Amino acid sequence: MSLPKAMIGLLALLASNAIHTDVSAAEMLPDPAFTQSALVGDWWATSNIKFDYNPGGLCGVVDSGTAQPWDAIVGINGLSIVKGEQYRLSIITSGNPDGPMRALVQKASEPWTPEGEISRRLSPGKQVLSEDFAAGESHPKAQLVFQLGGSDKAWRFCLHSASLLTGQKAAPVAADNAVSALRVNQTAYFPDGPKRATLVHKGGSRVGWKLVSSSGKTVASGKTKTHGRDKSSGLEVQTIDFSNYRKTGNGYRLIAGGETSPPFSISSDAYAALRTDALSYFYKVRSGIEIKDSLAGKGYGRPAGHIGKAPNRGDTSVGCVDARTARKVYGKAWSCDYKLNVAGGWYDAGDFGKYVVNGGIATAQLLGVYERALNFSGSASPALTDRLVRIPEAGNGVADILDEARWELDFLISMTVPEGQPYAGMAHHKVHGKGWPSGPLLPHRDREVRVLHRPSTAATLNLAAAAAQGARLFARTNKAYAEWLLAAATRAYHAAEANPELYAPFTDGSFGGGDYQDDDVSDEFYWAASELYLSTGDPTWLKRAKASPHWSGPVFYPDGFNWRAVAGLARIQLASVPSNLSKRDLKQIRSSVKDAADAYLQVQKKEAFGFMYAPKNGFGWGSNQSLIQNMIVVATAYDITGDRRYLQAVRESMDYILGRNALGISYVTGYGTTYSRNQYSYMFAASADASYPPPPKGALAGGPNSGLADDYAIKKLKGCAPQTCYVDDSRSYSTNEIAINWNAPLTWIASFLADAQ
Repeated sequence: MSLPKAMIGLLALLASNAIHTDVSAAEMLPDPAFTQSALVGDWWATSNIKFDYNPGGLCGVVDSGTAQPWDAIVGINGLSIVKGEQYRLSIITSGNPDGPMRALVQKASEPWTPEGEISRRLSPGKQVLSEDFAAGESHPKAQLVFQLGGSDKAWRFCLHSASLLTGQKAAPVAADNAVSALRVNQTAYFPDGPKRATLVHKGGSRVGWKLVSSSGKTVASGKTKTHGRDKSSGLEVQTIDFSNYRKTGNGYRLIAGGETSPPFSISSDAYAALRTDALSYFYKVRSGIEIKDSLAGKGYGRPAGHIGKAPNRGDTSVGCVDARTARKVYGKAWSCDYKLNVAGGWYDAGDFGKYVVNGGIATAQLLGVYERALNFSGSASPALTDRLVRIPEAGNGVADILDEARWELDFLISMTVPEGQPYAGMAHHKVHGKGWPSGPLLPHRDREVRVLHRPSTAATLNLAAAAAQGARLFARTNKAYAEWLLAAATRAYHAAEANPELYAPFTDGSFGGGDYQDDDVSDEFYWAASELYLSTGDPTWLKRAKASPHWSGPVFYPDGFNWRAVAGLARIQLASVPSNLSKRDLKQIRSSVKDAADAYLQVQKKEAFGFMYAPKNGFGWGSNQSLIQNMIVVATAYDITGDRRYLQAVRESMDYILGRNALGISYVTGYGTTYSRNQYSYMFAASADASYPPPPKGALAGGPNSGLADDYAIKKLKGCAPQTCYVDDSRSYSTNEIAINWNAPLTWIASFLADAQ
């Protein structure tokens, strides 16, 4: 039987779009173009898919009402996958009207280990898709499956071609994507700031370098400084210092050792744009409101998510997790007989969960952007202004940062247990689906039943701290709202005092959301009491803060503060926010901040890549935000002392985030020549499905994580040096996720760098 002309054309297109196929490649699937009806019988489907076949296509109607991707499957068995072998999966598919598809080459039995994957939302037009992969494990019994469940409507899936080739050669790295051995800040250096770079170079002899302008003219030159083997990167490196060159301009490059760096600017203005982009991220991840292209940018518009409109099953009337599940999670039965309207807030990270502990610290640090500008910029900072970013509230006379923070503050308070109920006044720890949905997925298409999880002391104190901080800042423009926030903060603190050991347990993320487990809330009590004191001046709150072991104990650590350890955040607030603290208390607090900053500067002096982060046990989850939190401590030391050593140290440490690192990558999307662009996200999923938007400009990737915690990272990065435990792939959520509590400190430090002189 001859192939139809249309199919011949499509196969030619598939071949032209794919990377060159090695001549030794072998086809593993029978009849890739579906020309022989006798071979169609090798394929199978679950009972909710009705097969039909025509030459050139295997199709099937997928029944409506499936919840999970694996509820409806088309597949073929009889494959064998060999560890380390290179494969190419190539398919041509369509769906009518549309529907979700995950194509997986995987082990043919539990735990169904995937080796290659293509995920798309299909449409009537034929899509030509291809994925190259190397098998991480051998599977004598493997299969190719197409998971097609998760649609509330019946739809027709067609597979027009399916090819799995073995014996492929690994694709060479394109010259344009090759990383220069010269690691630089790919965005901008300050004219009066430190300007250093790191050269990856074997051998102990010094190397000559030159700085060239955009026209190619040499404007500075010198010799490298040898450093030797760098522990955190595993590389032999040398450093370059061109700080004496101060002329502003764009398109500068360094040349040394036969290498040319990516281009960069010398400018005082680069971080104003980063402040805006980092802050704009939050509007794009709002829940409970339509996101408009006209504000978010073309391609980012979407209907409101989780407003109780089908197929969503939340968040306008959400009940508690059932007693049976609670017993598994908490070790004993727990539930509630009420429902809450918890629409709004921000989606936490790559998923659609909303977590009070992450929301609390993220809100506090956005409010901190405003508060730092209020107290240390002479009221001149754009961070204090309306219309700084494109959000629906722009033009209302309120600073945009406060408007954005309010979106989350209102959500945090909506998570409060009603009066008359057990744990009244406490905050539910989180809200998310009963199970994990399958991505890519936009929020308004999520079909998971949303549930409230048991209140926790940590969540309640996060609410108290963030609401107390918000109260003093909103008092300038909205007294009634400020009073409401303060009342909520006070009520929450007292509820936490009444339930001081209600902890969120560790569950390994098996119930549709992250755990955010925390069984030491002494730091949250310290933080909340400190914020209540700063907002009220009431000595009762100061007494509570002083009773904490964190009042005079250590609160700053090599790996920074974070949602689980917030005492450091409380300390810098007490050090920098105007208050009635005694001179003795203020001196003690500020001295501890200065001492911590000095310790971070000592770390920085030893680092060949110029950053201030050196945890003892490798880089942690979200290491980029941990580094930035250390930078915020040093920035606060600058604010309270005026010592420019601290300002210059922060400027140099930012180089790491923007490209001066072991991988030569900027971890901020849209900044630099080579930057993170494939972060793990259900909705910013262009790398998995071109119909979705990419991660937005200004999004911070989590960064290197020595504790590789996802299958893809484990397969790709085993044995990595700490700085290199990162892969820019959406399948690696443990190194490459995005999150509100990472973009909030990025916004803070970008605003500091834009304003500080």
